[in-house]
Amino acid sequence: MVVEMATGAKRRAFDHARLASALSIAADTTFDVARLPFRDLTWVDGDRAIRFSVARGKNWTCDLTSYQCTGPDTLALTKASEVKSPDGAMVAYERGGNLYVRPTAGGAEKALTTDGTPDWGYALSNIGCCGQVTSVRNKAELRPQVLWSPDSKRLVATKWDQRNVRLMHLLETKNPGPVLHSYRYALPGDSVIPRFDLHVFDVTAGRGAKVDIPPMDAVNTTCCWLMTDTVWKDVRWGAGSEALFFTAGKRGNRELTLMSADPVTGTARPILTERGKTFVETNQFSGGIPNWRVLAGGTDIVWWSERDGWGHLYLVNGQTGEIRNRITSGDWLVADVLWIDEAARWVYYTAVGREPGRDPYFRHYYRSRLDGTATQLLTPEDADHDVSVAPGGRFVVDNHARPDRPPVTVLRRVDGTVVQELQRADASRLMAAGWRAPEPFTVRARDGVTELHGLLWRPANLDSTRRYPVVDYIYPGPQVGSVGNRQFAARPGGNAAALSELGFFVVQVDAMGTPGRSKAFHDSYYGNMTDNGIPDQVAAITQLAGRIPQMDLDHVGIFGHSGGGFSSTDAILSYPDFFKVAVSSAGNHDNRSYDFTWGEKYQGLLRKLSDSTDSFDSQSNWRKAKNLRGRLLLAYGTLDDNVHPVATQLVIDELIKANKDFDLLVMPNRNHGFAGEPYMVRRTWDYFVRHLQGGEPPEGFEIRRPQP
Repeated sequence: MVVEMATGAKRRAFDHARLASALSIAADTTFDVARLPFRDLTWVDGDRAIRFSVARGKNWTCDLTSYQCTGPDTLALTKASEVKSPDGAMVAYERGGNLYVRPTAGGAEKALTTDGTPDWGYALSNIGCCGQVTSVRNKAELRPQVLWSPDSKRLVATKWDQRNVRLMHLLETKNPGPVLHSYRYALPGDSVIPRFDLHVFDVTAGRGAKVDIPPMDAVNTTCCWLMTDTVWKDVRWGAGSEALFFTAGKRGNRELTLMSADPVTGTARPILTERGKTFVETNQFSGGIPNWRVLAGGTDIVWWSERDGWGHLYLVNGQTGEIRNRITSGDWLVADVLWIDEAARWVYYTAVGREPGRDPYFRHYYRSRLDGTATQLLTPEDADHDVSVAPGGRFVVDNHARPDRPPVTVLRRVDGTVVQELQRADASRLMAAGWRAPEPFTVRARDGVTELHGLLWRPANLDSTRRYPVVDYIYPGPQVGSVGNRQFAARPGGNAAALSELGFFVVQVDAMGTPGRSKAFHDSYYGNMTDNGIPDQVAAITQLAGRIPQMDLDHVGIFGHSGGGFSSTDAILSYPDFFKVAVSSAGNHDNRSYDFTWGEKYQGLLRKLSDSTDSFDSQSNWRKAKNLRGRLLLAYGTLDDNVHPVATQLVIDELIKANKDFDLLVMPNRNHGFAGEPYMVRRTWDYFVRHLQGGEPPEGFEIRRPQP
């Protein structure tokens, strides 16, 4: 769909049927009109043609007047492994630990560095957790960690040192013999972790300057891994390209310093330092962009902080680090800074929890004066608003929806006024097929005071005279909760809708310790990861059963993947009287065997204790193996380069030592992302049908993708 922003007029970008036919003829391959083989395109010759990639290195151009396609060719569409300069003239990329640039129009490459290696190299993106082996096996094109200056004259890049970082190993199942994959992966308490320097390069002269500070620890300022990010977000240039700004964190995430540097000399200075008793972040949400921005070339900084117990914006003097004024305040949370109009002195952002009487997790779009004198709601609809700002900041696209209401896509001016409703999703076929929306609910947490919010699916064809087993889908956080976002989803997380069709009540609740609320709520189990929010899961299900007599509390199961695998196993071992069945896949069952940036951020730095244990002992599931009384299905992938298989194997070993019966599913050559595989899904369904319902599922039932 193509939309004229000023008027809201819209038209189809192209005729899908004609394009599918033209591409099929040109490529001598049949392409389905409902499944065209590309998601991104580039306009060519105005809007008279489009160019896209069907497969790596195979690019096509299709004329939208004649509907003739030419290709494939390998002429430069910018690759995923290249970063284009703002003026479009150059691209930067990494190879073998060294940094290169070349003209986009073709020509010789220039090496900006020659001393890099794969273990001590420039712009490396495949560092630490997660996906190193997967990237190598898939020959992935990884975006280098570089950032061009606005004037396209300079380039800042990391130089990562992981020379003596611990090696982890995985075995690929292959005929005639296994293949060993080794990768660098630091664990909590390791003496050597990945560290990096920043280097600034004058692209024309080919000279570089190291930013003059000691190597920085590889910590993250939002939820997840700076070093595997697809867009480098924690380094920014001043508008005039005369200064560089970045954050430097310390191991354990309790201290974060905003710094500036001279890109010519590399001289650096601190602007402000944020310290906390727990982890310090610049955004609470998984995948969130660090919420700080440089104004007027560095005169002012917009800075996000939880210093008063809620995530809010502050205007900071860019020279002294002193707070000029608060921009936002109150018992609510700024989610994502989207755009700043420096001339008009407005900051535009999404926030949660500000509108009374609404789901506190619904994102709304706001603007506030930089001097803190005004805050305005720009999206009044009672829904979750997923907002994207157009380049230039004049317009936004707002997708608003609820778990029980399909999305509406609206074009707005940046001040929130509606230009045009672009699209309204039609879920009538879904409803006609019998799909039912989940029911939002509110309960009290373990403390009897704090509000918790979640979603409930009732069994299909509910008989009010019967009692039905309950399945709890869990993800404990701390970077996201069990519910996740509050948008509409036909197949939401955890296959909850499918399980309800099989005759289960299904519960998802965002427990204490998950994001989107106050800092105290988020910190709920800091240093005590064995908590996992499970007391709140128990409290929520118990309260719901008090309202809904058909819920059978004698038959409660729980399942989850990754952190949910950790917490679902923890639940059946720590609360065996409540949870009778658990399915746990890819769990980080002992965070001493998981990525150091995760465990040290949320459990704290590993410390030896006086009783010969350490500060991570309490969170390990394998120590509780003797408590197993119910039915437990463990699953892991043999090539999981996020959560190493050893985490599950430690639990298996202790269950065997304790003479406990359990079930095990090993997924050969799968990495961390196997939870949605049809076989894993089917085995999960089967396990709950057998052991919670007492039924017998159909043998070898095959889950197939429906036809469009």
